[in-house]
Order: sequence, then structure tokens, then C-alpha cells
Amino acid sequence: MTHVFQRQISAKMPTAVAGDGVYLIDSQGNRYLDASGGAAVSCLGHNDRDVIEAIKAQVDELAFAHTAFFTSAPAEELADLLIDAAPDGIAMVYFLSGGSEAIEAALKMARQYFLETGEPKRTRFIAREQSYHGNTIGALSVGGNAWRREPFKEMLIESSHIAPCYPYRHKSPDETDEDYGRRTADALEAEILRLGPETVAAFVAETVVGATAGVVPPVEGYFERIREICDKYGVLLILDEVMCGMGRTGTLFACEQDGISPDIICVAKGLGAGYQPIGATLVTDKIFAAPLGVRALCARPLRREPGVEPGRPAAVPVGNRRHVGPLGILRIRAARRRDGNDGGGAGRTCAGWVREQPVAQRRPPGT
Repeated sequence: MTHVFQRQISAKMPTAVAGDGVYLIDSQGNRYLDASGGAAVSCLGHNDRDVIEAIKAQVDELAFAHTAFFTSAPAEELADLLIDAAPDGIAMVYFLSGGSEAIEAALKMARQYFLETGEPKRTRFIAREQSYHGNTIGALSVGGNAWRREPFKEMLIESSHIAPCYPYRHKSPDETDEDYGRRTADALEAEILRLGPETVAAFVAETVVGATAGVVPPVEGYFERIREICDKYGVLLILDEVMCGMGRTGTLFACEQDGISPDIICVAKGLGAGYQPIGATLVTDKIFAAPLGVRALCARPLRREPGVEPGRPAAVPVGNRRHVGPLGILRIRAARRRDGNDGGGAGRTCAGWVREQPVAQRRPPGT
């Protein structure tokens, strides 16, 4: 009899006792190929000795320091690593305990930004159908997974959902990728105008859609048009890279391949690689500076207003791993691959999860 409230309550779960690279091992000695690294988490494999030894070393020095009163060397170093690799304009990192919290913080930061800049009517969020942003109330509200939302719909914050960039289902036979991408992106402009630009805070999207739609990269030019529309109407662009970020698509941030910079970007999963719960919400200096009432970047956290403060940040010493952490190891190994020393690498279709379908095999629109 177990007292663990399992995610599959009627299933009898095997007991995992060990990990070995891409394999998990249960108490009966059975080995399981962990082909997707859990839910796209274990990007370094199981039982990576470099990470384990570094975690042990950090616990010997310091395991926890309340972030309302202290910073720490691991937190500073991880933030520097992230900002060094982040899209242009991203300047500050807010650490949390996972992906859903990172999205919740992003939504609250967007709201707080407009409160501080004198546009309090901007309360609406627009996202996409067949998307997933987490299971907390705010994240579920902007998510486009209908069956997950249904039991809680009366509790959710009001959000709009436009069609995803999904050429396999929605591209017309006579459209080019560029034409399709623009038509799909223009649905955002139409929705902003329908709601009233003065009421819209942000557009939320996964750069590469995860499991809800089946690993769908955007067509070329789609996010460039999205960025133009957001800029035109003063709407923030929040990119969710909880699943597709941290090297999973071949670059540390997936949006690098689209040539755009968001206002806020969320990461998790591969950031800790399963060795420690950690997420992060990264923002531009514009977003960071607004709560301070100044235009320049200042070295202090967001001033927290009642009702709009982000969730409790992660206590970072162990979570960020002493010295380079899982993120640092990812970068080192990526450099080795570029130099031809460490074979293979992830592609835009998320480490080979899917292959491009020949045109003749794609579903016609509407099916």
C-alpha cells in the first residue's frame, strides 16, 4: 500500500532505484530506455558523476540561503552564464523552482510592468491553441490544452487563444511557408484589435511547441512577424522555452534560430537536467527597470506590489550547482560537438523526436 499520490492513481508503478546514462533501472533489475529524458528533463542522462560530485561539494559549503536577504556565488555565476548566452536585450534572471512557476512569474511581471508604466487596463493575455504552459492556475489559463483546462475553466483567468503555427494541419496547398507564417501570425493582430490594444498585456508562445501538439517548430518568418505585431501595439512577447530551451533544439535558447528577442523568456527542465528542481524567468532591462521608476538598469530586485509578486524564488546555492552546473556542462559538451569531438547533436525538431513529413503525407487543412 503506497501513500504516494501518483499521477496515474490506478497504476502500480515500478520502483526506480538507479540510473545509467539513458537508462532507468527498477527494483527488479529491469532496464528502461528513457528515450525522451522523462518529460524532456534529463538532458545529461542519469547518474552524471560531474553533476553529482558538484552537488555534494556545494552541500558541504552551503545548501540554502534565503534570497530575500542573500545572494550566493552559484546564483551569480549561473545568472551570468544565462545572460551571456541569452537573446539580445535580456539582462536579468529571476530563479524559481520549475517551469510552471517561471510562467506564473512571467505573467505577473507583465501585469506589474504595465501597472508601473501607467497602463493598468492591460490585463489580457493571448496565447495559442494546442499549447502547454504548466498546470498552475495562471499557466493553465494561457495554455491551449482543452482537456486539461475543462475541469477548472470557471477558475481560470480570461485568456484568448489563436491558431498555432502548424503547417502540417493548417497550411494550404497553394501557400508558401512565408505566406502561411504571415497569415497565421496576423491572427495575433486581429485578436489584439478585437480585444482593444489598450487591454492586452502579452502574447505567450512556446518557441517550439512541446508535447501538446507534437514538437512543432515555427515556419521561417513567423516569429519575426509576431515580434513586429507586438512592437506595433506595445504588447509584451513572452516565450516559453521550458521544454525546448537549454540546448534541446541545437542552440541554448530556441529563439536564437528565429532571429528575435522576446521581452520575457522562461526556462526550466534542462536547466537542472533532473538533478535539482529549478526554473528561471529572464527579462529585458526595460521590464526590470520599470518597477524601480527609472529607465536605467539597477542592481536590485523587482519591487513587489501586493497581489502581483512573483512566486517564491528558488533558494539557489545547490539548485544552481557549484561552479558550472548542468548548464555549464551542456555548453562544454556543445562546444566539443562543434569541434567534432563529441558526435551528434540536437536539431530544431527537438533532438530527433520527429522527422519532417514529405508533402504528400501531410494532413490536408481541417483534418
